Amino acid sequence: MDLSKFIELETINLKDSSEINEKYIQEYIANDPSVLGLGELILKDKERVQPNAGRLDLLLYDSENNRRYEVELQLGKTDESHIIRTIEYWDIERKRYPQYEHCAVIIAEDITSRFLNVIQLFNGHIPLIAIKMSAYKIENKYAIKFTKILDELKLAIDEDEEDITPTDRNYWENRSTKDVMTLIDDVVSIIQEIEPSIFVKYNKHYIGLTKSGIAFNFAIMHAKKKFIRLNFKLEQSEEIDKLIDDNGLDVLEYSVRSSRYKIRLNKSDVQNKKEIIKELLEKSYKYFG
Repeated sequence: MDLSKFIELETINLKDSSEINEKYIQEYIANDPSVLGLGELILKDKERVQPNAGRLDLLLYDSENNRRYEVELQLGKTDESHIIRTIEYWDIERKRYPQYEHCAVIIAEDITSRFLNVIQLFNGHIPLIAIKMSAYKIENKYAIKFTKILDELKLAIDEDEEDITPTDRNYWENRSTKDVMTLIDDVVSIIQEIEPSIFVKYNKHYIGLTKSGIAFNFAIMHAKKKFIRLNFKLEQSEEIDKLIDDNGLDVLEYSVRSSRYKIRLNKSDVQNKKEIIKELLEKSYKYFG
């Protein structure tokens, strides 16, 4: 084996570095937020002034999911003030801009087991992601690696519960757009062709359905900025997978836990693929009923 093809990476401590500081890391992430491994994010702001507080290091935006990430950096070990500051800025931003989903992101070179345990106490109640930052020197250049060590714990929502917080159409129009809400209307119309007694019900976490005044969520919808996400209950099978694939529908995932297909629909899909959407919803309606 030719060992000359390998090079030794020199691990460096950024906190003690005389060449790289927190500003440099901030600019590095701002230039390409995808390096964090959180998807194709857009830089919304940096050093964002917080009312009666300090400055948020980075505010990143996921336009597809209408979600903002409040990011706080710290060289060296994370500490109490870093955690408190991250959560405080997340809380300020979500209260100022409730039309978006928000997630706190804490980044540090060293997130000790002690503080990881503290962070985990919040997880599930506060959407929180912890990322470990590692730095290496290769000849005269530096490489920064970001590793997610704690992912956001998403609490499950039972779409069939009666006590889901009700909202109205305006709430969803503010979260999405009037055009996207028109797509919701079109899908509801397709459902009503299958069963005329079904009506739409606006909830805080999703747009559901009722039948004879009772929740009947064989299908639920989420309105985004440019598309809708349609979740419908149906046992997964090769036949259904092929039907969806052959008709060019965008499947986001199949949830084994809830037995639901999750697909993304835009205006073109709803207009040009109405029959296949109706077929899938009709199968789901019969399966659910």
